[in-house]
Amino acid sequence: MTALLMAGMLCLGLVAGCGKDGGPQGKNSSGTKDTLVVATMAETPTLSPVEQNASAGYYMNLMNFTCLMRLDEDLNPVLDLAESYEAISDTEWEFKLRQDVKFHDGTSMKAEDVKASLEWAKGFTEVSLYNDNIQSVEVVDDYTVRITTPTPSPVLLFNLTQHGNAIVPKKLIDEGHDFNTQPIGTGPYKFVSWTRGDQVEFEAFEDYYLGEPSIKHVIWKIIPEGSSRTIALEAGEVDLVIEVEAMDVERIQENDKLATIQYKPTSVTWVMLNNEKQFMDNENIRHAINCAIDKESVVTVALNGLGEPALAQMPTNIPGVTEENADQYDVEKAKEWLEKSGVDPAEIKFSIICSDDTKKRAGEVVQANLKEIGIECTLESMDLATYLSATAEGDFVAAIGGYGMGDTISYFNGVFHSKSINASNKSRLNNPEIDALIDQASKAIDKEEREALTTQCAAMLNQICSQAPLYQTISLRAFNADLEGVTINDAGDLRIENISWKK
Repeated sequence: MTALLMAGMLCLGLVAGCGKDGGPQGKNSSGTKDTLVVATMAETPTLSPVEQNASAGYYMNLMNFTCLMRLDEDLNPVLDLAESYEAISDTEWEFKLRQDVKFHDGTSMKAEDVKASLEWAKGFTEVSLYNDNIQSVEVVDDYTVRITTPTPSPVLLFNLTQHGNAIVPKKLIDEGHDFNTQPIGTGPYKFVSWTRGDQVEFEAFEDYYLGEPSIKHVIWKIIPEGSSRTIALEAGEVDLVIEVEAMDVERIQENDKLATIQYKPTSVTWVMLNNEKQFMDNENIRHAINCAIDKESVVTVALNGLGEPALAQMPTNIPGVTEENADQYDVEKAKEWLEKSGVDPAEIKFSIICSDDTKKRAGEVVQANLKEIGIECTLESMDLATYLSATAEGDFVAAIGGYGMGDTISYFNGVFHSKSINASNKSRLNNPEIDALIDQASKAIDKEEREALTTQCAAMLNQICSQAPLYQTISLRAFNADLEGVTINDAGDLRIENISWKK
């Protein structure tokens, strides 16, 4: 997990170099505003690209790091640090690199850095699902690498868009550099400072290969409480809100000084059930819990209607998803599942971990629903870093959480494959038949064959019911109406380097 830091540094914050204050009120010498303050709900567990797989960390990584490929607005892998690629066989890919890329330390990126980075990342469990299909990386020349996969891999290009495959300097890897305290990459922004529990600050990288960003200074403010983020936006204390409080959407949209952008994330939020724990290892009890939850009410209470009830174990906007075998809301059916389990519901007692206000509201509905079938549960609030650690290590019975991924195979590998236990497989499902289907789909080059396999797997996962799906959100970003260039894809990628203030 995250690297341990000295207590004094935790208190004082981490500082790299000398940050520029941007002049009075975040303006440059010509009087043009050049600072952006972003409000986000949760603090990243680390700034390293390989020691976490959390949304909060991903937002930070988009500032500092880039990869061979990136996702476009339609979630297709497109060129980034690579200027071209060619599949030279079913298992060999050759990538030509851009020759104008510099790292934040001023050194130039070459093929040896790519090889070192991809090999380095394979040593971290948190991002293993993005690189376990990379068998070897060969330096062909200074600006060409050849990647070999153990079998045909239709998801290689997608995996090379992910933060876990960010390219960093070989020299720093060899020196044992701490990328949590000094995140040096090729991204549009350089790290300035991190004041724990308060904010992370960045400055524009003037040698960024796609051109120096218009916004010169970016401050990410950690504001856990939703209404406080809204108030800060209305007051002009922040310029952009990542997680918009559902209860405040109407009033934000009525404010002509503010704007919103909407997208449907490729993610599902569930009640994650630890299949290794007593009672949760009983499929009948898991079905009972799933059938007992009124998901329409969860969407209304937790999201103020900004979402869709989830029946399937996977998001509906990725290929190869089906609701076959999925449970419906049915209290009487839930009681039948309990009876079939042979367990007295009065014996089933557990806590549900919630790491933010939205999850807590959802948990309150779940708690009331389960009480109707005789199951008592409590809600436990927990900060994000502790929550991520506890759920990854299996130190929980139930928790409300989600997972987002724009590729079906990568989604299945991350959430349901046993190799992701102790990482993103939070239900700790360990089913050889599911693993085999995912592995088979991962090797299928033909699109129709691959989708047929993922659909078969999805139907089986609905039957197994390793966790109880709750909802798929309709997410918004809210921002100052004087900002332009704000776009976002369904993976949640926000490219701050493309944003500017209207002149």
